[in-house]
Amino acid sequence: MTDVRIQESRGVAQLTEAIAEAERIVRSAPHVDDARDLAEGLDYLAGLVKVALGSAWAGDPEDPYFARPSTPWTKMGLDNPDTLYFAAQITGDAEYVVTGTRGTCADLVFQVLGGSHAGSTAPASHLAFDDRDFPVSPDGGFELRFGPPRDDAGPGYFTLAPDSSRLLVRQTFSDWAGEQAGTLRVQRADRIGAPARPLTLETVESRYARAGRTLVGYARTFLEFVELFYLDQPVNTMYAPKSTPGGLTSQFSSAGHYDLRADEALVVTVPASGMPYQGMQLGSRWYVSLDYANHQTSLSTAQAHVDPDGKIRFVISHRDPGLANWLETTGHARGYLQIRWQRVDRPLTEADGPTTEVVPFASLPERLPFHDGQRVTPQQWSRRIADRQAAVADRMLS
Repeated sequence: MTDVRIQESRGVAQLTEAIAEAERIVRSAPHVDDARDLAEGLDYLAGLVKVALGSAWAGDPEDPYFARPSTPWTKMGLDNPDTLYFAAQITGDAEYVVTGTRGTCADLVFQVLGGSHAGSTAPASHLAFDDRDFPVSPDGGFELRFGPPRDDAGPGYFTLAPDSSRLLVRQTFSDWAGEQAGTLRVQRADRIGAPARPLTLETVESRYARAGRTLVGYARTFLEFVELFYLDQPVNTMYAPKSTPGGLTSQFSSAGHYDLRADEALVVTVPASGMPYQGMQLGSRWYVSLDYANHQTSLSTAQAHVDPDGKIRFVISHRDPGLANWLETTGHARGYLQIRWQRVDRPLTEADGPTTEVVPFASLPERLPFHDGQRVTPQQWSRRIADRQAAVADRMLS
């Protein structure tokens, strides 16, 4: 009889090889110029490893549950600082029941993906909708069902494509302190009340192997994504609003990348849309959000100062201009820009989008038409950061 204790674990070996391959991808990224770039890259890699392992261990479509792929410590895909992300593994040939409470977040979005990041392309979006598309009870409760085509499907039933593999849910907040998260639970309909299957060595081996494939897929896909949707834009500009790539029909976005000297500032001016959610953020060249808990690197409309003419003027600079809408680069001379509008009720046009202008940092008082109305004291700024820290800490417990 073979002693399993001395058998080599092929799954563990595959994960180890994948981590080494992902490290090579990180180290060879074209934007690694110095030790800080590499340190952030290796930190990013650690987050990807955690996500890949978490996805593999939460990836049983027979007994699914929602996992958190993006947190302050596991960032990827230019994660939105205003959003809580939840993901569960599913299959297209089974029926799943999702129950929960709506909460008071600005937007609640469901998306079904096919394929995986372990392949040569990003997952395909098969289905995307928000809570305007299903019944919600007066107390905020709801029940959704996802599954194969059914003749008796009624409100709240959504048909899965045969290759459906992942259910992604986003809770997006405009007011971090005032809005409350809802609850979510997912179960396979024919497994409710059934015991979990016994763990086998083959299952664990396959999870390690899957984590390795997913990890390398993440490392490659996201670096390629920025080439297609960000770096093709002239520097220090943002494109007009368009439907967000990935099938989110109720979301529009505008994006670009910045490159600023110490004596420059980028002023991004955009109308306050009146949509339930509108927010802007900065990202590093690893295509992840900058530190949004300890620095003001993002602002929703609820958090931003809106000028008397109905426009928001964000100021992106390395130095503190003493303004409410300063977005901190946290020492990153180059990075990504993103504005999102969610729960839109009409197509957005160029008139809804941003304009950009690079100005000398010293000229901001003359270049901003309502400069004095935006001014904040150091004490007020410290309070803003303290409020962000508290709100992020509270939200992580949701």
